[in-house]
Amino acid sequence: MVYDAIIVGARCAGSSLALLLARKGYRVLLLDKASFPSDTLSSHFIHPRGLVYLQHWGVLDTLLATGCPPVHGISLDTGRFTLSSTVLPLENINFGLAPRRYILDTLLAQKAVEAGAELREAFRVQDVTRNGTHITGIKGRTTTGTPVTEKARLVIGADGLHSLIARAVEAPTYHRYPALTCIYYAYWSGMKTGSTALYSRPQCVFLSFPTHDGLALISVTWPRRHFPKVRASIESHFLEALALAPAFAACVHQGKQEQRFMGTGNTANFFRKPYGPGWALLGDAAYHKDPLLGHGIADAFADAERLAQAIESSYTGQQPLEEALAEYEQQRNREALPLYELTIQLATLNLTPEIQQVQEALQGNPEATQLFFAVLEGTIPAATFFAPEHIQALLTGTQTKLSRPEVVS
Repeated sequence: MVYDAIIVGARCAGSSLALLLARKGYRVLLLDKASFPSDTLSSHFIHPRGLVYLQHWGVLDTLLATGCPPVHGISLDTGRFTLSSTVLPLENINFGLAPRRYILDTLLAQKAVEAGAELREAFRVQDVTRNGTHITGIKGRTTTGTPVTEKARLVIGADGLHSLIARAVEAPTYHRYPALTCIYYAYWSGMKTGSTALYSRPQCVFLSFPTHDGLALISVTWPRRHFPKVRASIESHFLEALALAPAFAACVHQGKQEQRFMGTGNTANFFRKPYGPGWALLGDAAYHKDPLLGHGIADAFADAERLAQAIESSYTGQQPLEEALAEYEQQRNREALPLYELTIQLATLNLTPEIQQVQEALQGNPEATQLFFAVLEGTIPAATFFAPEHIQALLTGTQTKLSRPEVVS
């Protein structure tokens, strides 16, 4: 049997693509080394631009029914003042969600299977098969060690930052930046939080937001150079950072840590060429940026939508596959690069005097504050908010409200 697509990696990128392709009637094999439900390292926040995809796919209501609390509010404590707002609606969605990954990934994989995809869990892909330079399939082993070879018109790597498929095809990288931050997080019970709370301090940023089971995720981000010492004594450095916001630290001490710390210093920033003869990449395998703003899941959904459209365009004879995949890359870069560049700037954890001046000017201007947060949420392009005429009006107070630009999906 030759599948229309073999997708390696069944988490939020791979399962979303499998769902979309299977609904179009294609023969899809979805593989993952994990058995679901399975957790994974993740900031696991989904901004409205990501939830729009789940709504279009008919999955959002099911996710909400799992008890994941909507997050309607957001605040930024700078140490000198606090900015607060509500989430700017995108379509009819005026909240974010932070589902646990063992719930979200399992749900998406189940939806893919319901649509007709074949899912093999606990399957370890070891290599690709080739006909010259053309990728023709995969080789791997089941949990019992049985070797398996499968063929496909297209092999797709949705297998994360350290993608085996990307390594096997030697996918070129570009727009590279070294890791700028390191991050650790854990879950607390007994925290009364219904919004996203950000705290910006010299040399660190920390935040909290609610997730499943009445828990709050609390994370701290430091410059990457601090990783060796933080890793050597995670809890002490974590609590030392939180102490920079005494009221918040007191709330944390009244709660209870429910799971061990998780984190990484590998926050590399890059784009990979996401296609070649017989193969394609999506999600973190294709494009990765610092998790500071929490856009990885929304990026994965956007990739799945774009790649599914490219494959459909080719398989229905509208254009050659290479041409369709080239357009997939071009569209991804066009849409992703502005938020990528903003993330790189903020991940230095050194706010420019200009941004500090803007934050100060936002005090007492609720509409402009909401638009500022919408930039961080990816709802409004940074170039729109930071257009010279908007910033001039904000800093000089020549108008009481900034003009509200159209949101982007």
